[in-house]
Amino acid sequence: MNLLEKEHKKVKSKGAEIRDYAISIGIAIAVAIFFRAYVFARANVDGPSMMSTLKDKDVIFVEKLSLYAKSIKRGEIVTFDSGNATHDTYVKRVIGVAGDELEIKNDKVYRNGEALKEPYLDSGMKTLGGSFLGANKKYKVPEGYIFVMGDNRTVSLDSRYLGPISLKALNGHVILRAYPFNTIKTF
Repeated sequence: MNLLEKEHKKVKSKGAEIRDYAISIGIAIAVAIFFRAYVFARANVDGPSMMSTLKDKDVIFVEKLSLYAKSIKRGEIVTFDSGNATHDTYVKRVIGVAGDELEIKNDKVYRNGEALKEPYLDSGMKTLGGSFLGANKKYKVPEGYIFVMGDNRTVSLDSRYLGPISLKALNGHVILRAYPFNTIKTF
C-alpha cells in the first residue's frame, strides 16, 4: 500500500467516525425528546396554592406513564393544563375520581359521605366552597374526569371554581421534589 492509499484510508475513516458520532448524537436527542414527551418531565411550582406540601419556586418531576394506564389515584399530586388563554400548568392534589360524590360542609371535604383525613393540610386550614362546588352542595365526578384541590385552600384556584379536570388535560403526576436540595422528597 503506497502513501497516497494510506492517506485516503485515514480521511475515509475520519469521515466514517464523524458520521457515527452524528448518528449517535441524533439518536440521543430523539430518545431525550421521546422521554420528555411520554415518560418524565421537569416543572417549576409557581405560586402558593400547594403550600405547605410544595412551595413557590420548588422544582418537581412528573411521570407520565400513569396517564396512559389511566391510573390516577386519590391523594396524588398532578399537573394539568389550566385551559386558560395562556395554557398555564396547574399543580393540585386529586381529591376525587370518577364516581366519587364530593361535598364541602363544616369547612371540610366529604367524599362518599365521609370526612377526608387530610394530614397534608396545615393545622386549622378550612375548605370553603367555590363558584362550581359551593358549600353544602354535592357533586358526583363524571367518568373521564378528576376533582382537584390545592393544599392551601384559601388561595387555590381549583375544581371548586374550575369544575372537574379532564384526564386528557393531565400532564403527569408528581413523583419528586428535587429543589431546593434540603427539601428533596418523593411522592
